[in-house]
Amino acid sequence: MSSVGASWQPPGPGGAHTFSPGQALEPTSTVELSIRCSNLADMDVFSKSDPFCVLYMKDTKSGQWLCLDKTETIDNNLNPHFQKKFVLQYKFEERQLLRFDVYDSDGNSSNLDNHDFIGSMECSLGEVVAHQGKGLKRQLIVGAGKSARNKEQSITITSEELLSNKEFLSLNISAKSLDAKDWWGWGSSDPFLTISKSGEYGQWTVVHRTEVLKRNLHPDWQPFTLSITSLCNADHQRTLKFSVDDWNLNGSHSHIGEFTTTVAELVEGGLKTSRGSAQMFPLINQKKKSKKGDRYKNSGFIHVNYCILELQPTFLDYISNGTELSFTVAVDFTASNGNPQDPRSLHFNDPTGAPNQYITAIKAVGDIIQDYDSDKMYPALGFGARVPPDGKVSHEFFLNLTGDPYCSGVDGILAAYHQSLHNVQLYGPTNFSPVINHVAKFARAYQQDPSNYFVLLIITDGIITDLDATKNAVIHASDLPLSIIIVGVGSEDFSAMDELDSDESLLTNNGKTAQRDIVQFVEMQKFVSQTGSHYVSWNKELLAREVLFEIPEQLIGYMKAKKFKPIGARKPSQPNTNSHLPYDPSAQSPPPGYTPSVPGAPPAYS
Repeated sequence: MSSVGASWQPPGPGGAHTFSPGQALEPTSTVELSIRCSNLADMDVFSKSDPFCVLYMKDTKSGQWLCLDKTETIDNNLNPHFQKKFVLQYKFEERQLLRFDVYDSDGNSSNLDNHDFIGSMECSLGEVVAHQGKGLKRQLIVGAGKSARNKEQSITITSEELLSNKEFLSLNISAKSLDAKDWWGWGSSDPFLTISKSGEYGQWTVVHRTEVLKRNLHPDWQPFTLSITSLCNADHQRTLKFSVDDWNLNGSHSHIGEFTTTVAELVEGGLKTSRGSAQMFPLINQKKKSKKGDRYKNSGFIHVNYCILELQPTFLDYISNGTELSFTVAVDFTASNGNPQDPRSLHFNDPTGAPNQYITAIKAVGDIIQDYDSDKMYPALGFGARVPPDGKVSHEFFLNLTGDPYCSGVDGILAAYHQSLHNVQLYGPTNFSPVINHVAKFARAYQQDPSNYFVLLIITDGIITDLDATKNAVIHASDLPLSIIIVGVGSEDFSAMDELDSDESLLTNNGKTAQRDIVQFVEMQKFVSQTGSHYVSWNKELLAREVLFEIPEQLIGYMKAKKFKPIGARKPSQPNTNSHLPYDPSAQSPPPGYTPSVPGAPPAYS
């Protein structure tokens, strides 16, 4: 079943828009890398290793290895097939060097030093692409300790060029009458479902794994949605394997059964069956079938309760049809940054004009965000300082120290930053919740209107003082059109930020859970490209990529949850009649958030 919004469909592949005479275009391809390992060293005493893989790319200018992404952790498995894929832009004319480091997880720490290093492999992206579906198999160069004795461990990287496709397949799957694999406890199983796609050389690549449902022979897994690009790379006839296994703590899962199908078969069956019925597929265990012969029937049934194929708009569909990114910056003015006159200060006002880390972060993000905001007017806030005229501490003041928070472009934000730097006293503590709640007020006015999506950039040097209040603020804002980017400057311990940047699971606090992940944390120190006795230079391109990486997905997730389609091109001839829309500097009267509500905040300045 397909639901297509005609107003935002792009031209078909190969259309005229792909050819631009007289222009220059670098030859690039989007490739997906799949990772699997074999015979990994067993780093644990009472169980098997819990491996995950980290991908690095070498910066051609600085020669440093830059961390791009990591896979999920697979518990108790020495031969993992990782579900997480790495998607990269392949450039034929460049030698793109990659490094894959495999670790044994020893907890939830984001510091790799707290995990056991298993092994590493270096290669170029060109080598991987050249092997394509066969996969590039290399030995993992071992680390110290137990892994040093393992000469057999290897890693295989398989690449596939991705085709652009906007289709998504939504599935609700259950099973009936599964074989019981655990005979203790009166006979049951702990089933989970794995979906894999076929490769051209007979191998299977994992696309999706469901949750494990304990002691259940009739499991009903949570509904899920997969992009057709990741599922079959836009080939509806590509063979897919649905496999059900019984989960075991030691990682040696017991196979229950499997079947093969295609997207075309699933969608056609979904159209034929009514909403109240389901497609049924028998699960076959080939080992049991060969042993029992004709006496063997099946090991249970998979029920595809619904299967819906639909087009989903992309980030660019929303942006090109009128959704704007409303950018707000909030700067940390707490005393822990150091005296701005001291060269060691993170707020150091360098007489040579060299930018400090705050200026670098503002420019790296602002230079990109400004392309998606028509009026280029940005609210800018500060927090953690004593402000004029009476020196009261404020955690929510306007950076330009006037009654209007708007700054014209990135240069206006930087001018306001210097205005505050010369006129406030750095103080404390480091409270995030006031600025988050401030921007959330405005985002709340757009809950039923997809024309604006808010992005709050918080730049800070230290550990959050009001962590509990900040968690609550993030959770309450998680159903709003809002993303929060936190950039950590300096060399403090930012481990608490990982709780807010909840990539693995949704943020929870005091019994409440966020609707979605809206926080991205980035540590500036990871993007130093060159240092000298009197200067530090930054890889601003990679910094901007890391900072803004999750924004498109977060925007799409919000619009999908609200069932918003792209709004269509705006008609500039029609004036805005609502004078109280958030952050509209031409409004007759300011919206309520113009007056900071935090106790001790200063009045509007004249």
